[in-house]
Amino acid sequence: VSSVTDGGLRPSCKVFFAADPIKIVRAQGQYMFDEKGEQYLDCINNVAHVGHCHPEVVKAAQKQMGLLNTNSRFLHDNIVEYAKRLSATLPDKLSVCYFTNSGSEANDLALRLARQFRGHQDVITLDHAYHGHLSSLIEISPYKFQKGKDVKKEFVHVAPAPDTYRGKYREDHTDTASAYADEVKKIIDEAHNSGRKIAAFIAESMQSCGGQIIPPAGYFQKVAEYVHRAGGVFIADEVQVGFGRVGTHFWSFQMFGEDFVPDIVTMGKPMGNGHPVACVVTTKEIAEAFSSSGMEYFNTYGGNPVSSAVGLAVLDVIENEDLQGNATRVGNYLTKLLNKQKAKHTLIGDIRGVGLFIGIDLVKDHQERTPATAEAQHIIYKMKEKRVLLSADGPHRNVLKIKPPMCFTEEDAKFMVDQLDEILTGLEEAFGAKTESVISENTPCRTKMPEEAHSELLSDGSPDPKENPSRKRNGLCTDKHSLLSKRLKT
Repeated sequence: VSSVTDGGLRPSCKVFFAADPIKIVRAQGQYMFDEKGEQYLDCINNVAHVGHCHPEVVKAAQKQMGLLNTNSRFLHDNIVEYAKRLSATLPDKLSVCYFTNSGSEANDLALRLARQFRGHQDVITLDHAYHGHLSSLIEISPYKFQKGKDVKKEFVHVAPAPDTYRGKYREDHTDTASAYADEVKKIIDEAHNSGRKIAAFIAESMQSCGGQIIPPAGYFQKVAEYVHRAGGVFIADEVQVGFGRVGTHFWSFQMFGEDFVPDIVTMGKPMGNGHPVACVVTTKEIAEAFSSSGMEYFNTYGGNPVSSAVGLAVLDVIENEDLQGNATRVGNYLTKLLNKQKAKHTLIGDIRGVGLFIGIDLVKDHQERTPATAEAQHIIYKMKEKRVLLSADGPHRNVLKIKPPMCFTEEDAKFMVDQLDEILTGLEEAFGAKTESVISENTPCRTKMPEEAHSELLSDGSPDPKENPSRKRNGLCTDKHSLLSKRLKT
């Protein structure tokens, strides 16, 4: 692969495992293969939602490509059928589809819809959020603008992430949902006092790059109430977490209860299994306000015949192979295995997640919850050596993020956990960490790392976290604590 300095690829694009990159030439199901034929278990790619190169999806694409692919201004059955199938998975009021080519395009359009609805401009976003790479989305993505030279725009308001492991209000608080929702209410009141008007609140249904944060039950309902009262709309970003990944429901926002329905839902990557197709679904009221403005929305290839055929095939595979059920079964099994590891290894501070969307928060100190950033980077490189592809992300890049293709099996889960167990054991032995069971969160289990050990740890080629490589949505991301039994009444 030629160096970016040779005038090839853009230098701002960081590859996975930059210190020791991997060249993948083929993939199938939940496995990827390098140029030497080595097989890797893929725990990263939520993009290949139903499995890499799924034969049914490939066949649908080839068949339609051999017939027609054209501008979306021509009539075609595929886009109509696809819109019907997608709408059927959502609550009744979400009935109007706008097709785009990427999740970023979808979120950009969602902002346009929200701003046109009542003529308001301001947006409330969550801390550490990432919603896409367009200029309009970098502006509302603290995950990005807090890392660069960009400053927060006056129309953007950042609410605390509803993180009950590291956040302002933790699991010992009597009502975390209300406490975090009141932070949003405070932002709205302050904006109104300054003569500003709220167009939208936007959040991933489960925050991905922010650290696998699962909001407490009731939080979204309360936020939606405050936002609606202010004349704004609620945008649920399902780009990473939709299409059955949580197992119990098709859409992640649905696990928070039937009384919570967003006004706009955005979706992307997984819906095409890697093929570029995305969508915004909203209410008739919002769609009519948008069209009455006289502004036409047209996307040349949004929902084109091939993209729609691919999308329909993905929906068929999810249903025919019961991948939603698989996400529940394998996700529960994997969470159980990881909780056993948490009791064994002091480096694991928290296991949180739902279905096949799980985070492992690594800490040096259980009481202080000090992020184990260097250790996380070391682990993902060691896992690669053991032919398991994992990523780390979050504000401190200390959370191991598991979001594999939905065909992931119990055998895959056990293999992954066994490798992780070996590496954690080696790390803890190397640094004299205590390995007795962690009785409770209040037990002061410390695995502090001396400076010389930190240097030695990184000498194997793992990148120093201070380098702060660009974190991509399909790459490096972290999470926050989630006691699901307390949070979700599903």
